Amino acid sequence: MKETFYFSHDYNTRSDAKIKKLIQKHGYFGYGIFWCLVEDLYQNANALQTDYESIAYEYRTQSDIIKSIINDFDLFVINDEFFGSLSVERRINERNQRSIKARESANYRWGKCERNANAMRTQSDSNAIKESKVKESKVKESKGKEKKENKVFIPPTICELKQYFKENGYNELSAEKMFNYYDVANWHDSNGNKIKNWKQKAQSVWFKEENKATVTQNGIPIPTSKMVY
Repeated sequence: MKETFYFSHDYNTRSDAKIKKLIQKHGYFGYGIFWCLVEDLYQNANALQTDYESIAYEYRTQSDIIKSIINDFDLFVINDEFFGSLSVERRINERNQRSIKARESANYRWGKCERNANAMRTQSDSNAIKESKVKESKVKESKGKEKKENKVFIPPTICELKQYFKENGYNELSAEKMFNYYDVANWHDSNGNKIKNWKQKAQSVWFKEENKATVTQNGIPIPTSKMVY
């Protein structure tokens, strides 16, 4: 089952002047195509190729309609052979900023737990000298369980993900997709389970043939041009 996440949808989008012109020319069918494009941009790190024929085939419509929606209403930004959305980019950046703040808070709490755990271990070691070997064994066993229970998952940064993908021969665009995908879900998978090992998740879900990096003549890894829906 393909994993998904939610994105914000302004309730007054139809009141926007650009959207009104879109509906005036292409009707609500064109409005629906617009939101299909937005959904695909979220799933592809806000970058889709301007391959109007392929997009039209996917949406079961005509390529000239796709081209018009992308180019004629100032709803998207076109850069060479790719296009994206300023609104999508802004929302992704805002979500990333919230994630950074949450991660900093988690790092602070984790550091506090570590300091408390160190203090408790020092006290326990002092008391263990005065106790019997049987008592000492029970204390160590209890501390082992406590340390396991206190262990928390620290999500990776986008830079860590990109570096890990690059080292394993996969493109950085796929790393961005993985980061955005799980970050918006607070690092839970599609079944609602908390991710415990992000490297293991990358290997089992994202390390696929279509996500492998290719190499230019200059030896610089670049993402493949295959469109993912």
